[in-house]
Amino acid sequence: MVSKRLIGLVFAGALAFSAAAADVVVRVAPPAAVVETRGVAPGPGYVWIDGYHRWDGNAYAWNAGRWEQPPRANARWVAHRWVHRRGGYVLVEGRWR
Repeated sequence: MVSKRLIGLVFAGALAFSAAAADVVVRVAPPAAVVETRGVAPGPGYVWIDGYHRWDGNAYAWNAGRWEQPPRANARWVAHRWVHRRGGYVLVEGRWR
């Protein structure tokens, strides 16, 4: 019983550490957002997800915006954003809330 709990704690700690270590810190500030033209929504209930700059390992690359249906009623999109952290910039992924 004790060994199972110990193994569980080790795995939980490893997951927490790997999630924190997964942040890619970019030393160059992200460029200004691209102004996109939205087309017509493909149907009722669709939400526009703004585009954002992602880091491809060498430079910023633009990910275009898109129309998407919320996964559930009353879901709200929280946009991607770059935050200043650890002497650089880290992308916080967008998500449904």
